[in-house]
Amino acid sequence: MAGHSQFKNIMYRKGAQDAKKARVFAKLAREITVAAKSGLPEPDKNPRLRLAIQAARAESMPKDNIERAIAKATQTAGGADFVSMRYEGFAPNKAAVIVEALTDNKNRTASNVRTIFGKRGGAMGETGSVAFNFERIGFIQYPASVTDADTMFETALEAGANDVVSDESFHEIETLPDDLAVVTEALEAKFGTPSASRLDFKPTVKVDITDVETAKKFLDFIDALEDDDDVQHVYHNGQIADSVMVELEKE
Repeated sequence: MAGHSQFKNIMYRKGAQDAKKARVFAKLAREITVAAKSGLPEPDKNPRLRLAIQAARAESMPKDNIERAIAKATQTAGGADFVSMRYEGFAPNKAAVIVEALTDNKNRTASNVRTIFGKRGGAMGETGSVAFNFERIGFIQYPASVTDADTMFETALEAGANDVVSDESFHEIETLPDDLAVVTEALEAKFGTPSASRLDFKPTVKVDITDVETAKKFLDFIDALEDDDDVQHVYHNGQIADSVMVELEKE
């Protein structure tokens, strides 16, 4: 089974991640609040909340921020009601794209996403137009430095994972969606907080990007979507060739 590395080949663009930390935390807090509102505000009794907190910890979100986001869900006065939205379409290179958002204003979010697609060479599609290119999985990631590949493989499979792929940078663990929380907790007990723990869309087919200009347009398009305040996740099946990545990293 192929490793899940859909974002690994654009990590060079994330060198300024610290500058985006506040925005990342805001999106994580929104998910925690919505998750807490959707059930009991107790992680052990609310699977969605438990996953949201695990994702926040994986991004080193402070405990106080997490607690405030949960508390916001229990406030009786004020506070916006957020709804989940999903958009599908194609990037400038025709790669399939799924955009997930949490919003308190569906018209605003739809307009913003449509504008990004239109102005940056993409094309919006109907619901279901690209989803068949992906499968839903649980995804956990650890730095390669936490342990060797064999130990991670054995530990993850014993915990219930479906697959583990390790390289010089990361251990990437794939689970069934319903098993994500349990496997994450088992790995946390041995290796500490992962660098990622989330439900993901894994592409079943890839669209190769083999020239620098197309890669630039593609990455600008993905970045613009991710920078929108209402957008929580962007999934795609674009795969930039190693030779193109080398050229991009020179710029």
